[in-house]
Amino acid sequence: MKQETIERIRQFIKDRDWEQFHTPANMAKSIAIEAAELLECFQWSDTDFDEQHVKEELADVIVYCQDMLDAMGFDVDEIVNMKMDQNEAKYPVDKAKGNSAKYTEL
Repeated sequence: MKQETIERIRQFIKDRDWEQFHTPANMAKSIAIEAAELLECFQWSDTDFDEQHVKEELADVIVYCQDMLDAMGFDVDEIVNMKMDQNEAKYPVDKAKGNSAKYTEL
């Protein structure tokens, strides 16, 4: 995400004095709630959905993820690369390519 966008999110929260409510636990709950709302967009059809609504709900998830990064003092690149290292070890290309099985079943 562009730094300008991150700063816009931070300023929005600061202007409303909402930092006090943005604890890691509250952010985790909010992410789960918004993710459920995103999933609801596809509740009755995998192909017939409102694209604008999907964008709005996905944006809510991303904003809350950024809020949680800030609340925890995490660097997004650092934690994503850490997780990708783990995923690459769990899902080697020669075993996982074209296969949707969980790593314990490869």
